[in-house]
Amino acid sequence: MSDLIILVPDKNMEAAVEGILDRSKSLGLSQIHHRILVHPARDPGCLGQGDQFLRSFTRSHRHGLILFDRDGCGREQESREILESDVEARLRDSGWDDRARAIVIDPELEIWVWSDSPHITAALWCKGDLAELRRWLIEHQHWTEGRLKPDDPKAAMEKILRLNHRPRSSSIYRELARKVSLQRCQNAAFLKLKSVLAVWFPA
Repeated sequence: MSDLIILVPDKNMEAAVEGILDRSKSLGLSQIHHRILVHPARDPGCLGQGDQFLRSFTRSHRHGLILFDRDGCGREQESREILESDVEARLRDSGWDDRARAIVIDPELEIWVWSDSPHITAALWCKGDLAELRRWLIEHQHWTEGRLKPDDPKAAMEKILRLNHRPRSSSIYRELARKVSLQRCQNAAFLKLKSVLAVWFPA
């Protein structure tokens, strides 16, 4: 029996999760033997069909995870907590019992990208330090002064990448997940992911 099966909506989230799990020791975890699957229907598929998608893995994997963005899932009017509870209830009914969890990122994966790490600048900006990058985003109305994150994390990231003539690729997400301090991100969904993994796979 393998440790963990994970369902995600796209290659970018697959790369980010892969990068995080590559650093299991930094999270105080044991090594996790895992497999990541991408749902062809993206976020709505993970939300509405994820439990059925993972049903066949209940006997081959100890634990299951479904991750997706609240933005674009089709039920954006509901909170991430409600969406997670819905998916987790259906996972229990599909044969996972209490061995599977749902992680809904609000609003989307790019919220995990933005921190005060210098690796953000190296991966996205390539023109100066993080303070300069933040000033540029504030001047161009992508970041409200005084806030910890850009107003639209995905739009801000895409704007910076276009400015530097770089495509938005999964390799960027993998690079950041492997380099940025895992203690810096205080996003609720990320903290839930860390907590769930710590219970399932303690060092």
